[in-house]
Amino acid sequence: MLCPNAAHPHVERRYLVVPGLRSSRVYIIDTKPDPTRPTIVKVIEPEEIAERTGYAKGHTVHCGPDGIYLSALGNPAGDGPGGIFVLDHESFDVLGRWEIDRGDQYLHYDFWWHLGYDTMISSEWGTPKMVENGVQGDLLLGGRYGHQLHIWDLYRRRHRQTIDLGTEHQIALELRPAHDPTKAYGFVNSVVSLKDLSSSIWLWHRHNGEWDAHKVITIPAEPAREEQLPPILKPFKAVPPLVSDIDLSVDDRFLYVACWGTGELQQYDVSDPFAPKLAGSVRIGGIVRGAGHPAVRGELNGGPQMVEVSRDGRRVYFTNSLYLPWDAQFYPAGIRSWMVKLDANPEGGLEFDPRFFVDFGDLRAHQIRLQGGDASSDSYCFP
Repeated sequence: MLCPNAAHPHVERRYLVVPGLRSSRVYIIDTKPDPTRPTIVKVIEPEEIAERTGYAKGHTVHCGPDGIYLSALGNPAGDGPGGIFVLDHESFDVLGRWEIDRGDQYLHYDFWWHLGYDTMISSEWGTPKMVENGVQGDLLLGGRYGHQLHIWDLYRRRHRQTIDLGTEHQIALELRPAHDPTKAYGFVNSVVSLKDLSSSIWLWHRHNGEWDAHKVITIPAEPAREEQLPPILKPFKAVPPLVSDIDLSVDDRFLYVACWGTGELQQYDVSDPFAPKLAGSVRIGGIVRGAGHPAVRGELNGGPQMVEVSRDGRRVYFTNSLYLPWDAQFYPAGIRSWMVKLDANPEGGLEFDPRFFVDFGDLRAHQIRLQGGDASSDSYCFP
């Protein structure tokens, strides 16, 4: 990212910064000289992170205007608040906690920014104790998981506004702002509604000098027989979409929505962000359906989870594992991990690449990053 206020023209795409959610370590992996033989060149131990930031359980990484930003779910004891800490982009030294004034922010998950508006957005999942052993039913039904967005002054590192989606809309996860820095809007997914098990997509946007959010997509749960469902869902006799990831194409035209529970990957035309239109869909895996793939015989489990879109918008990749304790609750037979690729029509529509199916077996593949840049890690200072 090249910015007038923090220009780094010498910086290259070379290192992978890999946080361990369970261990709280951060691994720095060098992809040069041969990206097929990367090497670990530094390990940042949890004790150093805790001492310098007070945080633990790192999750999301973004390269920012003045360093490498990492989110953390909470503190070493497993409680909150969660937040963001920063690494030096050359030495990978831990610089410290990012927030100067966090206001009422306590839970934390994802973060992104609107560089043209000097604004950061953050979302909420739960503290480490709330998430690392799976969904806690009493907390979920009590509306205790995250359901708020937080607006920050990016350069003063101060909390400015809280937007509450409502306690019904539990677990506000992935933030996908418009890539065009002149556009002041973005999308966030809420995993489950306590009212009807639906998932929803919300649009945040700037209005009269403040920020607001509106629900623009609702994805309903699908009826199912009790014997088809894992124990956690049997009382409801339905399989929820459990939208666990979304991704916005670099041209800001298509939003991709991963329904991990029902096994559907949806594509929406969001040319008008206030009125998304379903443009394409594929089915693979799913708690009930177990839909297959052209390259594989038989049923598959897991479902569309972490999504990545190429810069040109023609290639869509996704994996099928969320997080081991959560996998075990919703797919108790065990997940055989895979990654697939879709071909995306520039005018809308999706189909599987029948030649691309990566079988990871018992290894749980999760995040995807593309070597030359991608839709979920690129941000821009100029349109």
